[in-house]
Amino acid sequence: MADTYEVFAVNYGTHTGRRMSESFLGGDPHDTSGKLSYYVWAIVGQGRTFVVDAGFTHESAERRNRKLQYLPREGLAKLNIDATKVQDLIVTHMHFDHAGTLDDFPNARLHIHDDEMDYCTGRCMGHEPLRMAYDVEDVAKMIRRIYKEQAAFHDRDEEIAPGLSVHHVPGHAKGLMAVRVNTKRGHIVLASDASHFYANMEEKRPFPILHNLGEMMESWKKLYRLADSPKHVIPGHDPLIMARYPAADAKLEGMIARLDVAPKG
Repeated sequence: MADTYEVFAVNYGTHTGRRMSESFLGGDPHDTSGKLSYYVWAIVGQGRTFVVDAGFTHESAERRNRKLQYLPREGLAKLNIDATKVQDLIVTHMHFDHAGTLDDFPNARLHIHDDEMDYCTGRCMGHEPLRMAYDVEDVAKMIRRIYKEQAAFHDRDEEIAPGLSVHHVPGHAKGLMAVRVNTKRGHIVLASDASHFYANMEEKRPFPILHNLGEMMESWKKLYRLADSPKHVIPGHDPLIMARYPAADAKLEGMIARLDVAPKG
């Protein structure tokens, strides 16, 4: 039997200061609340713990007008996961809300795509609109970890452990990766920002922060191919995740959801 894992969505922050029209290219005629939820993801099984993404810091939250409910490491601690003991951290891309607390995982090997490091250290960072989603201090932290030989580079779809693989899904970011995980309910795919909301990919309405629109829309097809069903694809920032999936524990309702079990209803 293939290795299976438990998977958790840790909701550590929110952003409510936006209209829904700002989350869809071309706007949204309904234009209701545009709340974004921020997550890191924990994958637990086979005697190992993998964390996906590192969230953002208090300083970044204040500067960018986001609400940080607690640091990612504090959210993981609610699952009895000690960030200092995590051995593998998958950084889906280097945007500020995914790479902000790398130093809280000092012993982790950082998994990153070649294209993402090329992009966030290259000529495009000389243009303010292209570097807007990046933080130079986060990039510097990643470079220091590379120099310490604590990084694993990926340039293609690759299995990093039995039942766990990373997949290149460019569009939102040049080197964006999704994570495919085998669970008792089948293969789920953590889409990260390949699709911020369920509606982006389901209704084919792209999120407007992007590197390449055509690649983004092709990546949605790939997400669905990788997953056992469309319901097995988990978007990167949708508040509906907390409503659709059961809490990891009754005390963690609204904070941490369990994704390796069937959604509610």
